[in-house]
Amino acid sequence: PGPNLARIARRNTAEFPRVTVVNQRFEDFDPAGATFDMVFAATSWHWIDPQVRYAKAASVLKPGGVLAFTWGAHAFPSGFDPFFSEIQKAYDAIGQSWDGAWPPPPPEQVQDLSEDIERSGYFEEVRVARHVWTTDFNAEEHVALMSTASDHRLMEPAKREWLFSEMRRLHNTRPDGIVRKHELTILHVARRKP
Repeated sequence: PGPNLARIARRNTAEFPRVTVVNQRFEDFDPAGATFDMVFAATSWHWIDPQVRYAKAASVLKPGGVLAFTWGAHAFPSGFDPFFSEIQKAYDAIGQSWDGAWPPPPPEQVQDLSEDIERSGYFEEVRVARHVWTTDFNAEEHVALMSTASDHRLMEPAKREWLFSEMRRLHNTRPDGIVRKHELTILHVARRKP
């Protein structure tokens, strides 16, 4: 939450008079007795305190209301771009090795949060949909994207810059300089129990 993001959200929703932007953490939100048809979180559900998120969502939903959230990750389907295996040597060299077996599981085997939702006891009719999509990046686009990732932002600056130079070098070994990144988005939808 931040005042600048709230300002942008207000600007972008100005034509919708029933939209109210509240600049507050979901955990702290007080609806003053109001209830809602849906709680929706786009790639932000994982940031909400796991001890609070399902209970809070259920508390603000009308009976039968819907919880819907997405989260996503880099995906590794069969035939994924070999760039991502090649760049692992650079991550290893700076002590930032992939945590787990390489390559990661394919998109259809990535764990979803359906059991987590059911275990909360607040929701039923849990449904999950997966969507794999791709984006092509040149070297500078890819480095710019990775410079926004929190794990990369937390790296020692010298290690991060060396890693980015290796990304650029590997991009430049390709005839077109392009890498194709697969992404997985998982949509979770569940209905609040009566």
